[in-house]
Amino acid sequence: MTLLPYPGDQWQIRKPAVTGGGGLVAAQHRSAAEVGAEILRRGGNAIDAAIATAFAVGVVEPWMSGIGGGGILLVSDPASGTTKAIDYTMTSGRGLNPADYPLAPGHDVGLFGWPLVEGDRNQSGYTSICVPGAVAGFALARERFGTRPWAELLEGAIALAEAGLTVDWPTTLSIAASASDLRRFPASAATYLTDGLPPVPPSFGPPARLSLAALTVTLRRLAEAGPRDFYEGQLARMLAADLAAGGAPVDADDLARYQALEVEPLWTSHAGWRVALTPGLTGGPTAARILARLAAEPTPPPGGAALAAAAEASLAAWEERLATMGHAGPGTCTTHLCVVDRNGMLVTLTNTLLSRFGSKVVLPETGVLMNNGVFWFDPVAGRPNSLQSSVKPLNNMGPLIAGQGDRMTLAIGASGGRSIVPAVVQIAHHVIAHGRDLETAFHSPRIDLVRGTTITVDQGLPPEDLAILQSRVTVEERAPVVHPTAYAVPTAVMLTADGAVGCADHRTPWPAVVAA
Repeated sequence: MTLLPYPGDQWQIRKPAVTGGGGLVAAQHRSAAEVGAEILRRGGNAIDAAIATAFAVGVVEPWMSGIGGGGILLVSDPASGTTKAIDYTMTSGRGLNPADYPLAPGHDVGLFGWPLVEGDRNQSGYTSICVPGAVAGFALARERFGTRPWAELLEGAIALAEAGLTVDWPTTLSIAASASDLRRFPASAATYLTDGLPPVPPSFGPPARLSLAALTVTLRRLAEAGPRDFYEGQLARMLAADLAAGGAPVDADDLARYQALEVEPLWTSHAGWRVALTPGLTGGPTAARILARLAAEPTPPPGGAALAAAAEASLAAWEERLATMGHAGPGTCTTHLCVVDRNGMLVTLTNTLLSRFGSKVVLPETGVLMNNGVFWFDPVAGRPNSLQSSVKPLNNMGPLIAGQGDRMTLAIGASGGRSIVPAVVQIAHHVIAHGRDLETAFHSPRIDLVRGTTITVDQGLPPEDLAILQSRVTVEERAPVVHPTAYAVPTAVMLTADGAVGCADHRTPWPAVVAA
């Protein structure tokens, strides 16, 4: 039995489901969800609200996502009867040379367990940056499925940036966790630290705020000049100049070449439901493998046997994933949001910088916090996902949309690196195979798979269920604390006979669902 890291933590916390006939926005920060809900109130559809929410969450939760990152989304449009994916994941620059990332003794103890690279050049700093795709992805999604003007979708984010980043306890915690790295880069330190230290919220009076002046100017420019300015205009020139000055393997031509893609989802079925997943180098194919394995055996009732089945399916799928998937093979910090509008359009969107605060680099001229997408690549040569220029790395994002017949009714996703796929699959399985309502599915015990052959489980699992799980897989008990979290942070929306319902993760303080 593994010692519990926090033996005193036995909190029992719930967040009730939220309903709303005018649409719902479920996001990892309430202020961002409010921005999206306001777009719905103005008559915008789910794509409009999702884009506005994604822009806003990059301002209020900058360590998780932003316009310096990338992601992927699924959208189901009942008017046309189509479900599509928009791939705007990050791409390595043409200047990336694998020889610039020599191996060092040891292994990373964080997200992936990769062999270490000298100076952590793949994890932080300018050398860890890939071409960001978020702006291009939001633009393509709006062009194909949105209804509101581009500039309107940035209004909420601009207002939040003008107000500054609120210093509350989660902000202090997030900044403190990365302060030693943020201090290495002048613009990052100037933005997020106070006299070189993490900011502390005042005990009384109005909240303290950190200025986001440069980012505010950038967002205003983006609203006025349009999305391609980020890749080919004045903003692109400013980005490229800062990247060149820092020695990043991304240049102006990389920015100009970047295009988001509309692609067909990966379709599968589960317990009579049609399931749309993200294709290619995402978590989608692995989620499909887990669902297929679960469907191949009789479905046990919720409890230890069901958790053990999910654990075994996850371990098998993950072994296959790491052995075969990458840019040479078959086709976290992250945020996730889900939206349903009054007409039943569903959107599930994952956006990421990859690690907490991404590369830790705030570009001085634009105030844009950049990703560390290079860290997604395996630093060892000759493997399916090894470091290479001008390619997309294997990522863990895995949003899901599902329904019966032609009507899609469930949209779900999560943040949490390798924790994303197990969480999404388990909650979806509760709804689809066990017929549970969304709130019950969210609050049901989940297992997680971080790496190797070990399953992580909530220390509050009933002893009889834990015994069954331990008899079939190697188990490590972890408390569901706020930091460091051992579990994914999911959000979901669903259409039911009684209307729309949404849920946000109950284990972390900020996620919320806002009704329009």
